[in-house]
Amino acid sequence: MQFDKFIKLIPGIILALVLSLFSEGINNVVGIELFGTEKSPISTVLIAILLGILIGNAFTPRPGFIDGLDFTQNYILKLGVIFLGIRLSFDELIKFGSMAIPIVLVCISSVLLLVKFLNKKFKVSSKMSYLIAIGTSVCGATAIVATAPVVNAKKTEVAYAIANITLFGIIAMLLYPYFANYYFDGNYLFSGIFLGTSIHETSQVVAAGLIFDQQFNSPDTLDVATVTKLIRNTCLVILIPLFAFLYNRGEIKENNYSIFKIFPLFVVGFLGMIFVRNIGDQILLTSPIYSENWLIYIKVIKFLATTFLTMAMVAVGLSINLIELKEMGYKPFVMGLIAAITVGIVCIGSIHLFDGYFDYFN
Repeated sequence: MQFDKFIKLIPGIILALVLSLFSEGINNVVGIELFGTEKSPISTVLIAILLGILIGNAFTPRPGFIDGLDFTQNYILKLGVIFLGIRLSFDELIKFGSMAIPIVLVCISSVLLLVKFLNKKFKVSSKMSYLIAIGTSVCGATAIVATAPVVNAKKTEVAYAIANITLFGIIAMLLYPYFANYYFDGNYLFSGIFLGTSIHETSQVVAAGLIFDQQFNSPDTLDVATVTKLIRNTCLVILIPLFAFLYNRGEIKENNYSIFKIFPLFVVGFLGMIFVRNIGDQILLTSPIYSENWLIYIKVIKFLATTFLTMAMVAVGLSINLIELKEMGYKPFVMGLIAAITVGIVCIGSIHLFDGYFDYFN
């Protein structure tokens, strides 16, 4: 039975892999053949996302591909994020995390207060407001799906909120890497914190970080963005019980959530990979026998991380239905737009505000 389920995943996974390789080919043609440069002005990840959106909306994916594509954008994506941990040292994790935490907390608090205010102005249902708030401030669709049961949200409200977050997250993912490089003058710390804080989904943040890395040769920006986003993700453990209390206060209701279900376990895998890298460096790099093999292993893991994430971006693109996004309601759309813009502005303001605090880590 398990084998049959595995077989069903293969077509979708292969499709994502083929399109990711095709995206790399397009990238090489654009960079080398058309512009005569070593690097394309458009990143492979950006091509992969746009290619997925184009194909997914021009042709309806056959049912045989759906399971594998869902698996790719959920589990292969998380595996790619875990493998990104091989790039970091413990010192970098502590440095990046310590710098990101105050910015993340300020941005989350600001968005939650803003959406509460907008809810009264636009008279959108409180359920929808909760979903948009946590989706914008924490981790997109994952946060929305996890929050929906505790506020008894309807399926239509969940769908609207996810469409809302997806739309503005995609726009931010495509534009913010170029904006961040210009506004922060190539500063990898500020750019990474901005990308990790102001873009909604984990997949969108990683894609933006990869675009920044591929376009501006800044792998450190991807690392900072990833650490910042994973800090945001762990806030689910606090915010979902808080939302459950706020929504259900005064009523005796059974809690429809579990800490183990809402905690993003791939964060543990990411930290584990950092541990493996640092222990390996201390033990194997000093060995004349194993040092070369260890460096090859690190290169392979980095390559797989990029490959898996590009495949996930193809799957994400294929899953985006532009017609559904077009049919979003007016008021939730405006609320989501204001929240998305606000989190970016608050993030930039917070970075300038904490500039002196950042000096302690440089």
